[in-house]
Amino acid sequence: MTFHVPSVDISAYVGDGSPEERAAVAAAIDHACRTVGFIQIHGHGIRAEIIDGLTEAIDAFFELDLDTKKTYRTPPEINRGYSPPKSESLSLSLGVESATRMNDFFEAFNVGATAADYPDSPDLPQPDYADNVWPDVPGFEQKVQTYFGEAARVARTMTSIFADALGLEPEFFAARTGHSLDVFRMNNYALPPGTDVTLDGDLTGMGEHTDYGIVTILWADQVRGLQVLGTDGTWNDVQPEEGALLINLGDVTARLTNERWMSTLHRVKPPVIGGTIERRRSAAFFHDGDVDAVIRTLPSCIDDEHPDLYEPVTVGEHIAAKLAGSRAGVRNITAERESARVLASQR
Repeated sequence: MTFHVPSVDISAYVGDGSPEERAAVAAAIDHACRTVGFIQIHGHGIRAEIIDGLTEAIDAFFELDLDTKKTYRTPPEINRGYSPPKSESLSLSLGVESATRMNDFFEAFNVGATAADYPDSPDLPQPDYADNVWPDVPGFEQKVQTYFGEAARVARTMTSIFADALGLEPEFFAARTGHSLDVFRMNNYALPPGTDVTLDGDLTGMGEHTDYGIVTILWADQVRGLQVLGTDGTWNDVQPEEGALLINLGDVTARLTNERWMSTLHRVKPPVIGGTIERRRSAAFFHDGDVDAVIRTLPSCIDDEHPDLYEPVTVGEHIAAKLAGSRAGVRNITAERESARVLASQR
């Protein structure tokens, strides 16, 4: 079977689409979520100049020397700031015991929604809604904040489509994302001078993982590297189409739907060309839901043939277990279903 990531034009939801046009989009998204869990979306409405501004900001920061970038590093429990190469291991977020050290060679910079962004929701816990760390790079904060706002809009558009596709009340997701744990991660896959990594066929850019929350909005350049696990256990290369964003589902949505919709496993293995790694950039907006929202399986996704697979959990509890794996090296013992898929894959 040929692996294929479906393409869907969501402009009917971005603009003033007719009920029939929106129903067709919702049906296409439902099919993609049932079969693949990754989607190429067009008609998202983010202007090219905003994306160009983002890439300029990404380049400007990652071109700084490593010592300067490390001054923007935060403790593992604070999901903000700079992550140097080999400081994380994403597969530990799934509890995969073969990942015994922090070995993912990507570097990243994280920003997110802060407590100040939700003035109507007092006493939000720290460090979940921590203040951002902004580098001293001209234009960086403005360009990143502009894209962040647009990605947040697209994420909420996607959850509106999800509600229609699942036959839920229109405000179902909105009621659980009023103070959403939204995090934006900019990634750079390239080795800074002096980095101690052996360039071989098993080099890991970003280990096997599922995303944690409701939905991820991913911009990536068209350099090879992103791979998605198919239902047959094989890893498949995925590149974004021109002008498209990639959408993938997170664990919260898999839990809600009792795995009718799957949080698809993916990884990054950029190619080694001429003894060096071909540079690759990506930027992922994670729309995770309110820290105190309780995630329970939808009754419509439970029947005699599909018993409930998950106990209720808050978004905060779920995210904390995943982050303890990826950023602090603590194996996540609550991810048995996801880790089994990794271990069964044709690696």
